[in-house]
Amino acid sequence: MYTDQKLKWAILTTGWGRNAKDTIEAFQKGMLKRSTIDVLFYQALPSGAVDAATEAGIATKRFIRKEYDTPESYQDDICSELKNRNIDYIFLLSYKYIVRQGLLDAFPNRIINIHPSLFPSFLATTTAIQEALDYGVKISGITTHIIDDKIDEGTILCQEPIRFEEGETFETVYPKFAEKGKKIILDTITLIEQRQFDH
Repeated sequence: MYTDQKLKWAILTTGWGRNAKDTIEAFQKGMLKRSTIDVLFYQALPSGAVDAATEAGIATKRFIRKEYDTPESYQDDICSELKNRNIDYIFLLSYKYIVRQGLLDAFPNRIINIHPSLFPSFLATTTAIQEALDYGVKISGITTHIIDDKIDEGTILCQEPIRFEEGETFETVYPKFAEKGKKIILDTITLIEQRQFDH
């Protein structure tokens, strides 16, 4: 792309949006040097992400999956809106639906996901942190990756390890994931910026 432009990002979230909220607040503080968050697509209310986006002057739009007959029609509407906004990259932050082929084809290698494990462990699950605890691992972590047509696969971008101490529970370890999540998202956006602008 071009050094005099910024990358336009869309954030997609379906939950309350802790990661999305943190990312939007980082953007508002000027921590994204060569990117702008153009829009937040969300589903759940209340939403901390929506509150943060409104405060930051970022557009928001609600898409409710159950209002559509099929997963494809739901994501087709999302895809059309993304194209209309000339979005460069999409970050899935606590987005619970499988991305369908139409959206993958429209934004090849430009859809980023965050997953609370170190690939290739604890994939294709919504309870990766608890599963790691149950399994008894000493180290888990967070991975960001470019998604493809397989669930929780694709090109790894960044990873952050998180150590599990003796006797950890979900309640004690989750704040570590929340804190590391802030860092890895910003690191991932910076990496994408470097790939686009620094060659």
